[in-house]
Parts: sequence; structure tokens; C-alpha cells
Amino acid sequence: MRIKKLEGKEIAIVAMGESQLDFHLSMSHGNEYDEVWAINAMAGIARQVDRTFMMDPPSRFLDTEDAGSQTHLMTKVLKTHPGPIYTCKLDERCTNLVEFPLLDVVKDTGSSYLNNTVCFAIAFALYNKAARLNMFGVDFTYKGNLHFAEAGRACVEFWLSKCITAGMIVSVAPRSGLLDTDVPLKDKIYGYHRLDNPPLIMIDPDTDEFQEVSYKDYMEVKELELRNATLVPVLATPPEAKRY
Repeated sequence: MRIKKLEGKEIAIVAMGESQLDFHLSMSHGNEYDEVWAINAMAGIARQVDRTFMMDPPSRFLDTEDAGSQTHLMTKVLKTHPGPIYTCKLDERCTNLVEFPLLDVVKDTGSSYLNNTVCFAIAFALYNKAARLNMFGVDFTYKGNLHFAEAGRACVEFWLSKCITAGMIVSVAPRSGLLDTDVPLKDKIYGYHRLDNPPLIMIDPDTDEFQEVSYKDYMEVKELELRNATLVPVLATPPEAKRY
């Protein structure tokens, strides 16, 4: 059954990728989310976790070392986290587990394309009619290592597309490659990226409508904003050195 209180809410999904740092930064700068959903071991790291998604059977962490470096922390999470922890199979050793409503979610969303844990969390948000989804730590690829990529990005982007089509607002951590978020603005649209002054497709913050603006015009506005910005000194005088 749906969870009525999730309808219209803003959710942060936090996984273990590098862009999880943007989640911690957002929290330290006062951002708030109605709920924070952790993926696997992130439940043992984030300060606020309302739901955890761990779609492996608990025995993977409790009885084997199959999860590698996550095993120790996940074992602790399974035994101490208040839950709910959504999973594919209940285990009497863990009282905080909830079986994921697989058939209900698949019937409602029209898809069973679920090849990694993050997809289950996104599908659950869509099923429960959340209004906004913020993705952190869901990266799959990294600019510094072109020869490394984790499987599952296509499935995650498929589910995010379904969310966007349903009217949900989707935001991605700035340093994440998900939905090409970390690609430079002028390079985002193929073909046009070869032009000297490519068009940018932006969202008007006042109307939430798409609009087209040239790259050069956009950069001129940004440079003007930067020139007109007021610099505020953090300290009037340098701090005194301390001896320890």
C-alpha cells in the first residue's frame, strides 16, 4: 500500500558515490528534506535517514564477505538501525526489515526494469507520488577515470525519466555525471556543442518553463553578476597563531 504522507514530499536519495559530498554540503548550508533515503551502507553514515533500501538478502552481509568493505558497516546497520530497511527477503535476525512491495510498484509504474538498488528507491518515490527527488552519491562514472564505470546508470536514468514525465522535479548533485549533470553547459546538447555560440536550454525560475538562451549571452550575464557582487571579508584581521 502507498504511504500517504509521502505524497507531495521532497526526498533526498543518498548513495555511496563521490557526490554524496554534495548532500553533506547541502545539509551544512541549511537545506532540508522531508525525508532522506539511504542506499545500503549510507544508512550508517548520514545523520538523518528515514528509510533505507538494501535490496540484497540480509544474509549477504550477515553470513558472507561478498559485499567487501561494506560488510562490516552493513552488518551494524542491519542490527542497530531503526528502519524501515526495504529488502527482497525478511530475516528473523533483523527486526527492522520491510519487504519491498514489488508487485504493487511494478503494476502501478508499468515497469519491472530494476537492475540495481537505487532504481528501487526511485520507483518507490514514483509509486508514492513524491513531488521532488534529489539525487546524491549516484554517480556510476568519474571524470578522473575514463576506464571505470559501474553498471546500472541506464536503469537509474530510465526511472528518473519516468519521474520527470510524471511531473516530479528531479535534481542531481552538481559533481555527479548522472543525467550529464557535470558536463559543461555548452557541451550538453550533441551537435550544437560544436558551434561557437551554442544554444542553452534553461528553466525560467519564475515560470518553470523551458527557454533558449545563447551561451555567450548567458556568460555575459554571469560575468556581470560576478562584477557586481559585493565581497564581504570573513575576518577584519588575520587570526592569531596558536601554539599547541
